[in-house]
Amino acid sequence: MKAARKYSAQPKKKMVPDRNQLMTDYLPHVKRIVNRMAIHLPSTVDIEDLYNVGVIGLIQAIDRFDPGRDNKFITYATHRIRGAVLSELRSRDFLSRSNRRKIREMDHTYAMLEQRLGRDVEDHEIANAMQIDLNELDKIKGLSSISFISFEEMGYSESNDKGRLLKYLADDADDALTVTNLNELKAALASAIEQLPEKEKLVLSLYYFDELNMKETGKVLNITESRVSQIHSQAVIHLRNKLRRERIIEN
Repeated sequence: MKAARKYSAQPKKKMVPDRNQLMTDYLPHVKRIVNRMAIHLPSTVDIEDLYNVGVIGLIQAIDRFDPGRDNKFITYATHRIRGAVLSELRSRDFLSRSNRRKIREMDHTYAMLEQRLGRDVEDHEIANAMQIDLNELDKIKGLSSISFISFEEMGYSESNDKGRLLKYLADDADDALTVTNLNELKAALASAIEQLPEKEKLVLSLYYFDELNMKETGKVLNITESRVSQIHSQAVIHLRNKLRRERIIEN
């Protein structure tokens, strides 16, 4: 009598989605991410170029995603797409050290005037204090909204430090220092958002969590799109200043 064969139970492999299907499914996501980032860019920027860069980010996400991890593909792809677009913008000098310096100067001016006056500060007051015109201030505010916090502000100045942070964001790498820093940032950011004026909290919620664009957000709140942009910029300034006071990000 033949002995019964023994079969070892093999763990089921996660289904790997078809590459072409992922491209088809997520190309609209690339456009949505780029369009949201482009709101704050000068009209001279060719959006089609940024779409192409975003598609490259999506292709990298598809090629490098590990379905064996708990990470959702949409989370991984979003980081890759945004990262690709931000890298392109940095290469074009939109997010250079010079521009970062202007953003910090604007933030500090806003905080100083707000403390002195004890109320929300008007754009013309910030422009006067910085000795620039309103058009230049609008450009700086737009740049400040492209990337809320830079690697440098988080203390990641060296390329290997930035690489470690990007690896954590994209792959959920097990790096105790990076995990601790980002968890600290998340907790501080949540606390800072809770301290914002109600209208600023509402704009951030509609824009980032409900993923409405500024025009749609304006319709919900019954205010103009430009007013939404202004409130959004004020919220970003408030948040960065709060995180600096908590020493979560660097001055």
